[in-house]
Amino acid sequence: MKRLVLLLLLCCGLQYQGLAQNRQLQKTDSVLTLIKQKFALKNANELYALAGDKLHAALTPLAFKQVCEQQLFPLGNIKSATLISFQNNNLATYKLQFDAVTMQFLLSLDQFDKIEVFLFQPFKDTSVKKILKAATDNKLATLADKKVDSVAREYIQKANTVGLSIGVIKNGTLNIYNYGETTKGNSKLPTGNTIFEIASITKTFTAALLAWYVNEGKAQLNDPITKYLPDSVAANPQLKNVTLLSLSNHTSGLARMPENYSAQVPYDRGNPYKNYNRQLLFSYLKRCRLNTDPGKTYAYSNLGAGLLGVILEKISGRSYDQMVQEIICAPLMMKNTGQHLSRIQNDRFTSVYSENGELTPAWDFDALAALGSLRSSLSDLANYVKANLAGDGNKLSKAFELTHQITYKNSDTAIGLGWHIIKVAGADYTFHNGGTYGSSSFLAFNTEKKLAVIVLSNAAESTDALGAALIKKLQ
Repeated sequence: MKRLVLLLLLCCGLQYQGLAQNRQLQKTDSVLTLIKQKFALKNANELYALAGDKLHAALTPLAFKQVCEQQLFPLGNIKSATLISFQNNNLATYKLQFDAVTMQFLLSLDQFDKIEVFLFQPFKDTSVKKILKAATDNKLATLADKKVDSVAREYIQKANTVGLSIGVIKNGTLNIYNYGETTKGNSKLPTGNTIFEIASITKTFTAALLAWYVNEGKAQLNDPITKYLPDSVAANPQLKNVTLLSLSNHTSGLARMPENYSAQVPYDRGNPYKNYNRQLLFSYLKRCRLNTDPGKTYAYSNLGAGLLGVILEKISGRSYDQMVQEIICAPLMMKNTGQHLSRIQNDRFTSVYSENGELTPAWDFDALAALGSLRSSLSDLANYVKANLAGDGNKLSKAFELTHQITYKNSDTAIGLGWHIIKVAGADYTFHNGGTYGSSSFLAFNTEKKLAVIVLSNAAESTDALGAALIKKLQ
């Protein structure tokens, strides 16, 4: 099918990605079932009723009906639907088989379980494999090496992946395995010092900074955020019960993304945070409404994490990158980590590739840096994980320990400060991941098992399944 059918409100973000079937996916599957029913009845009005406010604002009922009748309904009935991926615990991709054509369908729901992303594309078969075996420095000398390779090959041989660095820390010993290329066609393996986007793993650094200033007596977890905001922003009564803690554990009630993020000038869909500045952030906060009561409900919020960084800048008098460098990177000898890279570091920064394997821009950040701006290397992140595991009693170690303490838990979610707690192969792992339009990352560790797994990829293809499979084979 030559023409792309697009009904989409862009929902960009770096969000927590679940590792298994969960309640949000069940809700999304249920809405897909309703969509299939409306397609069978050729009922555009009832399809439109399934959409939320954002999609309604983008398309009138008449415009939606015209698209359905002219482009969608002629495809025929949906004969089958197969889940391809569920990214960010929010965005589902399905393979839809119509009477005459196969399509790829992206679907996500808003906080009211109404359709937010509704996107039809020509089907892309991501199961296609590379013809040649990707290069590696894995010597396959030990059983562990062979276990890593068996899992890594499943990922790196996909046609839409490019480079991969894996770090395994077991009983204090680090082993690094590199695969593929730093840039397509350059035949250059990543190394432990190759720099990748780490995206939402940044949020764990932000949490550590919060814990640091709490331990220093410069802030308290239950401080209302209005204490640190301009008076004109703090005057919004919706914000009075939002605390620093609720920003860090995603219970603030704030939206996943501010509604005015596309008001950036210029707005670059491929680099969606680049020009979102404090003026836009405060303008939004002055009149925003919360989705839930603060502290009551978990709902992943990039906005909340980004706002926490702004508040920490207020507390410290330093930029976000300066705080990261001074409090975390310098003591841990992390010389390849930061928001802004030097010229020499940029030479070691990978090119990044979309879910279709196409070159795409790396992301830049302004006001919301604390949600996902950091870039780092496997060696640096290994130092970071070892420090999180150490518990040696110094100030930074005590800050890390505070971030690991569970602050919110329900049947679906357990979270400390920034860090999520997930269960893999019967054991609890402290975890975060990240993703941009051109990178994917995974980091998890278990203190009792003395095991940590770090995965960095310069492709958007999720590394969650790879990371979880490595844990299962190695713990």
